[in-house]
Amino acid sequence: MNNFEITTPTTIVFGKDQINRVSDLITSHYGGKSVLVLYGGGSIEGSGFLDRLKGELSAFDLHFFKGIEANPEFDTLMQAVAYIREHNIGFLLAVGGGSVIDGVKFVSGAAGYAGDPWEVLLREPGKVFTNAVPFGCILTLPATGSESNSGAVISRSSLKEKRTMGGPLFFPKFAIMDPTFVATLPKRQLANGVIDAFTHTMEQYLTFPSDNLLQERYAEGILSTLLEIGQGVVENPADYKLASNLMWCANQALNGLLRCGVATDWATHMIGHELTALHGIDHAQTLAIIAPRLYEQQFERKKAKLAQYGRRVWHKTGTDDEVAQEAIVETEQFFKSLGVATHISDYTSEYSETAAIIRKRFEERNWTGLGERQLLTPEDAEQIVLNAY
Repeated sequence: MNNFEITTPTTIVFGKDQINRVSDLITSHYGGKSVLVLYGGGSIEGSGFLDRLKGELSAFDLHFFKGIEANPEFDTLMQAVAYIREHNIGFLLAVGGGSVIDGVKFVSGAAGYAGDPWEVLLREPGKVFTNAVPFGCILTLPATGSESNSGAVISRSSLKEKRTMGGPLFFPKFAIMDPTFVATLPKRQLANGVIDAFTHTMEQYLTFPSDNLLQERYAEGILSTLLEIGQGVVENPADYKLASNLMWCANQALNGLLRCGVATDWATHMIGHELTALHGIDHAQTLAIIAPRLYEQQFERKKAKLAQYGRRVWHKTGTDDEVAQEAIVETEQFFKSLGVATHISDYTSEYSETAAIIRKRFEERNWTGLGERQLLTPEDAEQIVLNAY
């Protein structure tokens, strides 16, 4: 088992009708009155939820920022940064899914940054956020686990770039997780949430067998649960049992616990981010596109774990080669069963140069060794994308 360190400071308030806790939760972390509520589209307005939230927070000087995109845009978020600075906002409340929460993480750090925050996302030497406006969140879409981790992904469409950030400053102070929100979600978002949680787990599991036996079983438990509930929750999101299990699986998949003591991969995500940046494909859809092809291209390196996964999660029998190959097929079929296509050509016709562009970007960033063994090269990434056409 590898050495590890973990801090999980976010208070999670899980279950039905927990919005009445929001005022006390903010007060426990912030002594002032100015609160900015940030959200995406108008769904929380039309549902009446925003009005209810205003009632719960009537003791505060409330401000609102609407329009954070499904892939939070740098330019939009900088408008929020300007608003925070102008109005001297002291606490942020994200209401939405992982994209809104990711955007608020960036905004919280950028608000007090003296330079151009993009240089932090580019990871230029010495350019870091050194403080952050405190924030909490109300989760409405389970998928990314962003409600209790410290990472974020920010897009800049004008440059066709998608960049990551994070660190100890960017844990939400609290997360209200009410599974009844799931009932309001369209099938596309639900399917994306299932695939996001599934692939987050796979990035920390499908590497090579480890001595951390608990982590192995923990990951397999999340994967098995998602297989059990995935199609059901997409078809019947009002089922509280299914919705609550999806919300908790998505949280546990990326709250930091799965990575403890084991090697992790994340190459599927790095390649997938480029598909979103270049073609606007939903994040989870890019994972469904890339993951099966990456497992095939990296088959010999991942075969032992693929075989373990195939036996324990899919209950396959046979040789390691047979079980590992069947596990890849079953994984792709699971994604398709949720209504998610698994090839780039299913989403865009403008993909002929995509693989070469991604290889070049990885070379320019010196990403010469990705994956759990740091052996996946830009050339490997190019081949994986070609195979995904």
